[in-house]
Amino acid sequence: MSELAIGASGGGSSRSAGSVLSPLTVALMLVIGIVGFAGSLLLGAYAPDLRSGRNGGTHALSNAATGFAGIVDLARATGRNPRLIRAEGEWRTEDLVVATPEHGTVDMSRLMAARRGRATLIVLPKWATTPDRDVAGWVDVVGLLPASDPAGTLAPATPMVVTRHPSGGRPLHAVRWAPASLSVAAPRPLQVVRSPALTPLVTDDAGGIVLGQIGQSPVYILSDPDLLDNNGIRRLERARAGLDLLDFVNSTGATGIAFDVTLNGLGRGRSPLKLAFEPPFLAMTLASVVALALVGWQALIRFGPVQPPARAIAFGKTALIDNSATIVRKAGHEGGLGPRYAALLRERARAIFGVPPGLSDAEADAYLDRLQGSTRFTTLVADAIAAEHAADMLASAQALHQWQQEKTR
Repeated sequence: MSELAIGASGGGSSRSAGSVLSPLTVALMLVIGIVGFAGSLLLGAYAPDLRSGRNGGTHALSNAATGFAGIVDLARATGRNPRLIRAEGEWRTEDLVVATPEHGTVDMSRLMAARRGRATLIVLPKWATTPDRDVAGWVDVVGLLPASDPAGTLAPATPMVVTRHPSGGRPLHAVRWAPASLSVAAPRPLQVVRSPALTPLVTDDAGGIVLGQIGQSPVYILSDPDLLDNNGIRRLERARAGLDLLDFVNSTGATGIAFDVTLNGLGRGRSPLKLAFEPPFLAMTLASVVALALVGWQALIRFGPVQPPARAIAFGKTALIDNSATIVRKAGHEGGLGPRYAALLRERARAIFGVPPGLSDAEADAYLDRLQGSTRFTTLVADAIAAEHAADMLASAQALHQWQQEKTR
């Protein structure tokens, strides 16, 4: 059964199946799918950058009581050019870097190596918190961290002993070259450190270090985060002291302050997917998208008229002849058809040229040789009988056909 016949018998079902989805519906589905796929790729590449950081942590994105988003906003409002560091490669900036690790177990070695000789302020952790169940991003303070936690922040390179005691809100004591505002009322309770590796810059009444400098390097330790965190700077004098403290340790001439959040798990890496959407690879990505769009357009748009499928088996005598010729060709017997073709042409010539019916084949061939023309019929018949290959058979058949055409003109 032919393909055309099959299509004709099932034509009604084909038309009904094709009308289920219109071209416009298919186009909309493709557009929505492509846009959705591209959006998922972009979100997957830039998801770390889109995290708000409002998780109640002790970092520059947190608006919790123990976070530092307030001092960042305050520094921005007063022209101190704050920014966030989300990649370790940005640690080598000449701006002051403020690091706020949430625990003393955070690995600080890579940061300290990158910040060697550059102004750095490390704020020690103090409070143990739990997420607020009523307000997202807020925390409830449940107490102080064990003193060993902040004490191990820079261990073993910089050993420290951390103590806490009631301060009574008494003023702190700053060195004479420090801003007077640093002699602000001490947080309650006050967390201080003692270490032979630290040079005291701001202390309490008992000499406990609140702000210390590691040797002669521009690396500073702030023992009590309440001098900078959101809860601490809610008072005007504490907010002023916080800004002056940043300016005091940022005395290298830098014009900005960088708050690190990579130590808090909010960094971003250069993933291969993200590189595809950033220069210099962005140009290659756009070129690939355009090439795919052109391929899709060529697939959707038809060039030229619709070509109906050919029948597997044709109608009539032509089909019978073609099928017979195919069988002979596959059997490799084309060369053996010469004598039969010559006999067929002889019978046609008998009828056309009036050859007497009683003559034998040899006598009929002699009779046909006497017809006017440059080619003898017996010669052509001999060539056809001698043909063994398809090319020879084709040449002999063409010669016999040409002989008949000449005689019937």
